[in-house]
Amino acid sequence: MNTALITGASSGIGAATARLLANNGYNLVLCGRNKQRLQDIAKELSRKVSVTTALFDVRNRKEVERALQPIMVSHTIEVLINNAGNAHGMAPIQDGDLDDWDAMIDGNVKGLLYVSKVVIKQMVERKSGHIINIGSIAGKEVYPNGNVYCASKHAVDALNNGMRMDLNPYGIRVSQISPGLVNTGFSTVRFKGDVEKADSTYNGIEPLYADDIAEVALFMVSRPPHVNVSDVIVLPTAQASARVINRD
Repeated sequence: MNTALITGASSGIGAATARLLANNGYNLVLCGRNKQRLQDIAKELSRKVSVTTALFDVRNRKEVERALQPIMVSHTIEVLINNAGNAHGMAPIQDGDLDDWDAMIDGNVKGLLYVSKVVIKQMVERKSGHIINIGSIAGKEVYPNGNVYCASKHAVDALNNGMRMDLNPYGIRVSQISPGLVNTGFSTVRFKGDVEKADSTYNGIEPLYADDIAEVALFMVSRPPHVNVSDVIVLPTAQASARVINRD
């Protein structure tokens, strides 16, 4: 059985991907910050496959190294899914909150790098592996009040391309999934717990769901070894771009 390591695995896209991969025979290393939710999903999926959990915040380099280095000794990671990330606030640049900026850059960019650095070493030595980076439509276009979040996801887009080039000599596949509107807890975090405002993001449309993104990830990892699906933009039918949305 192959083993997939998933960050941000305790909810949303990460949890949906964990369930789908388990249903398709992947052993799992599930990483996240919420101990109880990680334990719950591990208990659920361990009936089907081997599940290991790792509790850490991707923004903390020492925590990442401390949690993952023993796992890299005991596990062979064929698939890394860099899913952990966040959005905070929708303020224009002049009114932006510095703590929000730090959280997005540290989680979306530096956290992805910290985890990848540990896992890539093993993949390079083995000359095989597959990395999937969860990006965003915000990494393809910038929209008003998206400033730093968009910048962080543009960085993910650039890193995805850079990884694919640098790891090409080692036979490592690198892919990105860039979703549009996905109905998870993402918007609630962005709007500081204002559930009504978060829900209004999806008014008048049927958005994507976490399972939709999980299915794209499964498609990517299930391609023959000579096929690398390098980048996929996934939008709900009602959405044509970050800001062009056909609402009822």
